[in-house]
Amino acid sequence: MVNSEKLKLQKAKKILLRENGIKELDPFQYLVQSQTGFGSYQVKWNGKRWICNCPDFVKNGHIQPCKHVVAVELYHKIGNKNDNIEKEIIPVIYSQEWSMYNSAQVQEFELFDQFLYQLVSQIDDPNSNGPGRPSLKLSDQLFCCILKVYSQLSCRRAKHLYQEAFLRQQITHNPRFNAISTTLNKPEITIILHKLVRLSAQPLAGIEADFAVDSSGFRCSTFGEYCSYAHGTSRIHNWLKVHICTGVYTNIISDVVITDEHGADSLQFKKLIKNTAQNFSIHEISADAAYSSRKNIEIVNKYGGTAYIPFKSNATGTTEGSLLWKRAFHYFQLHKDEFLEHYHKRSNAESTFSAIKKKFGETLKSKNRTAQINEMLCKIIAYNITVVIREMIEFGFDTKFLSLDSLQKEVIQKPSNEYVSL
Repeated sequence: MVNSEKLKLQKAKKILLRENGIKELDPFQYLVQSQTGFGSYQVKWNGKRWICNCPDFVKNGHIQPCKHVVAVELYHKIGNKNDNIEKEIIPVIYSQEWSMYNSAQVQEFELFDQFLYQLVSQIDDPNSNGPGRPSLKLSDQLFCCILKVYSQLSCRRAKHLYQEAFLRQQITHNPRFNAISTTLNKPEITIILHKLVRLSAQPLAGIEADFAVDSSGFRCSTFGEYCSYAHGTSRIHNWLKVHICTGVYTNIISDVVITDEHGADSLQFKKLIKNTAQNFSIHEISADAAYSSRKNIEIVNKYGGTAYIPFKSNATGTTEGSLLWKRAFHYFQLHKDEFLEHYHKRSNAESTFSAIKKKFGETLKSKNRTAQINEMLCKIIAYNITVVIREMIEFGFDTKFLSLDSLQKEVIQKPSNEYVSL
């Protein structure tokens, strides 16, 4: 972990390096620029020590000084001679718990099958004993689909994985290689995969309370013809836009919405927060300015959280029926330093997307839109399982996926054409 005192010293030195970073009002009173560059804080001597009116000092000043006080103390030591300060700045180094990381990576493949089997094992086939040709259980189909996406192999090359799973009795039949493609092309399984995404995140409900919302594109293997027809340009890949709500501590994905490349960010926010609140207690939600709206701030407050969403340049503090919007606007204007400390958690969403793309690829192999959406959901389920494995090893807790009773009821009500033959 980064030493907090060294990090605070680094920030204080950066303030000193700025032109007019510290303005002396008198020998006992100074104006110190905010680290973000927006506004200043007053640091003065009260006869015993330096005090500051910044939120950090008000909250923690009785324990340790804030970076603005540290900057003034440095200013007193070196005066205005800050030519060599930059050489003394301590680099921020984020350490890695390599023993835990190595253990998780070594065990991941074996544990992945076990966790995946536990996740889908209660999905029953209501027609498995009926007349006619035997069919592949839906739980087996989903197991093989997610395993295939996790492996990043083609349907044919992944055939040996199904055989190994069959020998371990994790599936009841070893399917044909093209049975998985048939399953991915079924729109009926999309709602079930969405439920599995949320279910796969539930083991970490006791850890996560702060979340970030963002979107990113995943390239399809198919091309859009519109650009070449309308604009005479070369062929351009189609894209799926994936909107996620992710925990900022473990980077688990609590919910996902998938749209085409033109899907608006702000419109997906309410659904992401609503579904996340079903399984998690929400304390903070951070998102970029694309999600800035009165409705989005209100929905976070409805579920007991605080939204840290920056305001667009043309935004005003007029209520228009939302006092919460006005309060948030003034907080954003008057306490930007404190606001940005919370808002910075939004970068975890980008880390989540980066991890998915590096581990499972940023290109979808499926050819049609239904299969592409289902493949993307399988990627996210596979990613969530790897996160749970990592956290299980790090914290040493027993991960039990919650009951799938509600999911079983919906599956049983589905028509028998959800199932493919062996």
